[in-house]
Amino acid sequence: MVLFVKAASVLGSLLAIIALVIVLLKALIGFVGLLAFAIKVLIVLAFIALFVAVAFMVFRAWQQNKQNAV
Repeated sequence: MVLFVKAASVLGSLLAIIALVIVLLKALIGFVGLLAFAIKVLIVLAFIALFVAVAFMVFRAWQQNKQNAV
């Protein structure tokens, strides 16, 4: 009986460590996915800000040209 308990504890310990590693890897993959999503959102927001800045500069130049023509 003692040998069975000893074998079960070793096997149980190995299974627990494997389960913990699997859970850690799943959490790590989820975190990397979240970081990738955040970076993509930041890139999209940067391009939107760039387009808005260019549109503002074009509008401002158009207004100045309109005032100079009058």
